[in-house]
Amino acid sequence: MGDELKRILLIEREQARRKNFDRLSRYNSGKKVHKKQIAFHKCKKKNRWVFGGNRSGKTECGAVEVVYMARGIHPYRKNRESVSGWVVSLSSQVQRDVAQKKILSYLNPDWIQDVVMREGRRDNLENGVIDLIIVKNVFGKTSTIGFKSCDQGREKFQGASLDFVWFDEEPPKDVYDECKMRVLDRSGDIFGTMTPLKGMTFIYEEIYMNKYGSKEVWYEFMEWADNPYLDKKEVKKLNDSMSDETLEARRYGRFSVASGLVYKEFDENVHVIEPFPVPTEWQADISIDPGLNNPLACHFYAVDYDGNVYVVAEHFEAGRELSYHAEMIKAIAKRLKWKTDSFGRLHSLIDSAANQRTLSGVKSVTELFFEQGIAVDPRVNKDLFTGIARVKEYLKSRKLFIFSSCVNLIREIKGYFWKNQDAPVKKDDHCLDELRYFICSRPENKPPERQKTVIELDKERLIRKLKRRRK
Repeated sequence: MGDELKRILLIEREQARRKNFDRLSRYNSGKKVHKKQIAFHKCKKKNRWVFGGNRSGKTECGAVEVVYMARGIHPYRKNRESVSGWVVSLSSQVQRDVAQKKILSYLNPDWIQDVVMREGRRDNLENGVIDLIIVKNVFGKTSTIGFKSCDQGREKFQGASLDFVWFDEEPPKDVYDECKMRVLDRSGDIFGTMTPLKGMTFIYEEIYMNKYGSKEVWYEFMEWADNPYLDKKEVKKLNDSMSDETLEARRYGRFSVASGLVYKEFDENVHVIEPFPVPTEWQADISIDPGLNNPLACHFYAVDYDGNVYVVAEHFEAGRELSYHAEMIKAIAKRLKWKTDSFGRLHSLIDSAANQRTLSGVKSVTELFFEQGIAVDPRVNKDLFTGIARVKEYLKSRKLFIFSSCVNLIREIKGYFWKNQDAPVKKDDHCLDELRYFICSRPENKPPERQKTVIELDKERLIRKLKRRRK
């Protein structure tokens, strides 16, 4: 009986082992699917980041991406016969406990050809620190997954030529810059998964704000609610035990500066949409914040019959003459087939400062725009706090949508934060000023009333006649 029991236990152990090896095939393949993890894998851009709270699923998708690439089985990308990449953690201990552990959980031991250890034994990978893993891929060749830690210093990141680098948490800038050089000649990928606890770092500027305007930058926020595998009751308990400031990073994956953002309600996944043909009936107004040395900001606004506001086009440029700006605005209007008055002039709201004379002292900005065929109205509500409150109301109620082509307005909203309780930082707010001018005009667009039929008009006449008789 003892031998029989041992045999049964061996069988159960082998079944459990095989079930665990099948983890990669079960990743996001059941009834529960983590949609934002899938979006990360599907993205074709070269510099992808997931800003996620703890337990949001961010590290999971980073580890799976590494295994996909190493095995040559990526479901959404062109696979290469043999790749080499790095997994970068903050320290050796964090590597062992987080990124390395995740990768091993998705890497079938039968796929591992060789392992080089930095610390520990090869027969006990989970409790050691791995230097690199040689992985068999489906092309009959091998790929290399190297492990690095930021505490090794920038010099340890020199020399190699790589296909990918995965940052598990935010690295120092010198390490990040060095790794970008490592993937350059192979046109490789950088991807990162992190909880942003350090505030306005270079990642905030380079990735979230995309200060260089790179078309290869992509990011996504992940929070507890995005992870379908978390117990909702446990999430609520944890949520109730944390302050709002802590939740910003720990739950929502937002940068710690978010507590000082003016427009915390702004969510790119909700408020930024792809352009579509706007019906003529929705055309509402143009709004301008004039600038000579500063940029001139101008946007075209539309309002649908439900009161939703759409920012549909943008002109934003500095160091140009007013006549140039006028021509650019008219060119956009022509492309959009924007409405004009009976004299063929465009109408626009504008900062009341436009009534002031220019340096030449001859004519005001208002007069100069009028001569260029744009009738500007300086009678706008410039109260800062009223305007901010109105914009926040539109964002919160999901009634403000911005076309993705309006990149400068999107950038300004993301980087607009309070200097103190009295006012926001007065920097990069030209688009936001004229957005407030428009929103404070309380746009309303009701559908045209339907013409009543002859029968309806006759019925109303008979009712009125009957009422008169009763009197």
